[in-house]
Amino acid sequence: MKNLKLISTPFVFIFAIGACSNPKEKKQVETKPNIIYILADDLGYGDLSSYGQQLFSTPNIDKLAENGMKFTQHYSGSTVCAPSRSSLMTGQHTGHTFIRGNKEIQPEGQHPLEAEAVTLAEALQDAGYVTGAFGKWGLGYPGSEGDPNNQGFDEFFGYNCQRIGHHYYPYHMWHNQGKVMLEENEGTQTGEYGPEVIQQYALKFLEANHDKPFFMYYPSIIPHAELYAPEEYMEKYRGKFLPEKEYKGVDEGENFRNGPYGSQPESHAAFVAMIDYLDMQVGEIVAKLKELGIYENTLIVFTSDNGPHSEGGADPDYFNSNGPLKGYKRDLYEGGIRVPMIAVWDGKIAAGRETDHPSAFWDVFPTMAKIAGTETPDNIDGISFLPTLLGNEEEQKKHEYLYWEFHELGGRKALRKGDWKLVQYNVFDPEKTTTELYNLASDLSEENNVAEENPKIVKEMLELMNNARTESEVFTFDAKGYLQ
Repeated sequence: MKNLKLISTPFVFIFAIGACSNPKEKKQVETKPNIIYILADDLGYGDLSSYGQQLFSTPNIDKLAENGMKFTQHYSGSTVCAPSRSSLMTGQHTGHTFIRGNKEIQPEGQHPLEAEAVTLAEALQDAGYVTGAFGKWGLGYPGSEGDPNNQGFDEFFGYNCQRIGHHYYPYHMWHNQGKVMLEENEGTQTGEYGPEVIQQYALKFLEANHDKPFFMYYPSIIPHAELYAPEEYMEKYRGKFLPEKEYKGVDEGENFRNGPYGSQPESHAAFVAMIDYLDMQVGEIVAKLKELGIYENTLIVFTSDNGPHSEGGADPDYFNSNGPLKGYKRDLYEGGIRVPMIAVWDGKIAAGRETDHPSAFWDVFPTMAKIAGTETPDNIDGISFLPTLLGNEEEQKKHEYLYWEFHELGGRKALRKGDWKLVQYNVFDPEKTTTELYNLASDLSEENNVAEENPKIVKEMLELMNNARTESEVFTFDAKGYLQ
């Protein structure tokens, strides 16, 4: 592996026996913890009942919080899918990571991660982990250098392309390098619900690898638009979230199931049904771990890739999906990038804890590497939050600042330093650029722009912002930006 440094781990457990030991005892073995990382798609900070949702409940996900740790100041890698996932996989923020936007490659897939990129999955492979990804990829078209099989995953099943991942009854998915046709979805049929097909492959991965250390990355497509759920889940919520919101989408023609969302006359019921379905799947994963006898040796992380969306009939204001936060998906206000994160690890993370330690997606790589006892690249931006997980807050290092950039909608940047948050919009056009400063300690909802009253702080943070990034030949700040 290129450009890596070795880090130690306290979590290699050795069980040894002496010459006079009972022969029935285990021989000397090394056990590394398993890692499961579940990534919801466009789930808002307030979309879990453990984070304040009042209109519906998420009991299985809440159980994770009851048995583990809830983060209240955790941030996604970006405010849209691909760069957020790139930040997660590379341990770099969007001023450094290779993928900085949703840039499509036709006929299927997104601009690929560079071949030289070192991913979390590759690092864990080097540590002896079996690696699997199940869900939506979005970091490289099939067969490219960014294909999951070329970026450290032994097995992949799901949607390679984010555009195809808009649809819950797709015509095909990918299993490694093979296209799997879903015949029951031919035409306008709805016979095979995408998330259920993915779940079955994920559970089989757990069964097949329960006797060895594994890393399972589970990037769900729920609750991203379009808003579809199986009928048995729709029945539970139909008529309970009135007045309903009707969405008229694309239900036939050339673009059917190729990007544009399908129609949904009961958007509110469908949204809740989908989250209920995701919650059920989390419960199934936990139950499978217990059935296999590996729950106690498995770290489970649940989070979301960015803030809530308002597409395809979604109605985040109705559900208060971003809780007390301002902004949505594509914003760099807190509502676009602050996400729920829950970590549970039986016997290691104390139950029922909550932390306000500021952390972000680029911290996940060094945290998991530390746990696995493997190497990390020298060029990552992340800081391990393992001390926080284990209750050793006095040992926890903190970031000088956190940085984001977004290349659509005129270009946007944000930087957080301590409780101060600087936000710039329309950065492609200096004549239109706005500069806003907020104190999150007293103004979590970012309602009071105090930039004029604090020119020295603005100047300091602008200097940090300008030095936080490197240029990208592919994802550049230019007059036009780029579109998905």
